[in-house]
Parts: sequence; structure tokens; C-alpha cells
Amino acid sequence: MDREWNDHQPIYRQLRDGVVAMILDGVLKEGDPLPSVRTVAAEYRVNPLTVLKGYQELVDEQLVEKRRGLGMFIKEGARSLLLRGERQKFLVEEWPRIRATIQRLGLNPQELLDSDANANRQSPNPEKEER
Repeated sequence: MDREWNDHQPIYRQLRDGVVAMILDGVLKEGDPLPSVRTVAAEYRVNPLTVLKGYQELVDEQLVEKRRGLGMFIKEGARSLLLRGERQKFLVEEWPRIRATIQRLGLNPQELLDSDANANRQSPNPEKEER
């Protein structure tokens, strides 16, 4: 998770979004424990209640479960639930703006694909340089 907080949304929400990103990226898998509230609060220098509020959102969204005396764990099916929700959110909130920009600029699908392929070829790959 990012150690820098932005002013656009509350810190507890940024903590929640960081955990969501880690689940989607496969860093946290179903059944994995979340770091303790105290550990996160100390590491990120935030109030433990702030961390707890972020974690509680994950519980409310049924992505995380509390196990008494053990902590909080990623629930079975959390990633697929998140994917459905995040895909729908993207299609409703972000895609219309992106599509409008593509149309405004007169880009076609092939240009977008070619641009992406060129960007991937031009980006340096540190693994290949080490060999």
C-alpha cells in the first residue's frame, strides 16, 4: 500500500482501497490474514480507529471475515466479488468518459491496440537486462 495519503478521500477509505487493490492483484489471496490493526496503524502512522474503520468497510462488503481471537481474513470468493463490482463500476463511471475522449480524438480500436503494443515494446524490462 502507498504510504502517501491524498486529500481527495479519507484515509480509512484509502486503506480499504489499498487492501482491495492487493486482493485484485493477487498479493492477498482468499484465506490470507490481514495485518493486525496495530501493525498497520504503527507502520502507516495513523490512528488504530482509522485502520479499524477501513477494515470494517471490508467486513461490511463481505470481503473480509473476523475470526474471534485470530484476526481478520480474506473471505472465499472475495476476488470474484470484487472483480464483478469493479468491472461494473468501471463500465458505469469511467468507460463513458474514456469512450468520449476516444471519439473526440478520432481514435479507432486498431490505433489503440497498436499504441499499447508499441508502449510495451518500448518500456525497459529490467529482468532482460540482468540476464
